[in-house]
Amino acid sequence: MIQVGDHLPQTTFRVTGPEGPLARTTDDVFKGRRVVLIGVPGAFTPSCHRNHLPGFVSKKDEITARGVDAIAVTSVNDVFVMDAWSKASGAEGLEFLADGNADFAKAIGLEMDGTGFGLGIRSKRYSMLVEDGVVKILNVEETPSKAEASGAEALLKVL
Repeated sequence: MIQVGDHLPQTTFRVTGPEGPLARTTDDVFKGRRVVLIGVPGAFTPSCHRNHLPGFVSKKDEITARGVDAIAVTSVNDVFVMDAWSKASGAEGLEFLADGNADFAKAIGLEMDGTGFGLGIRSKRYSMLVEDGVVKILNVEETPSKAEASGAEALLKVL
């Protein structure tokens, strides 16, 4: 599992561009930037949609006021689902990074086996602060259905 002080591994996310899906590498997202990254098990899932993401949407200005360049959300969903979730959640200004094959989740050792619930391999729930590709803060949730240790309030306390 990735630790504070580690560099993020190189992987590729998918994002929605004006003409359709685009590839964005880890460097594209994190190099030269201070980014809060939120990892969630699934777009539109109850804890992610009702508990985890809304805190970051409502606290966006507070978070960016602390020198954060961007807030990004990643999930093991395809780019079309992530785009629909960004619109449905009113999360303007947040970056949604599709990790459709769980490549990023696996590369950082934060994948979760949700096959027992029919979800396949997903991401564990976490939040982290990444500065120029290096993990500075990492909060991994012990229970996937909770969004406490990895929530916006918990992150704000240590930013």
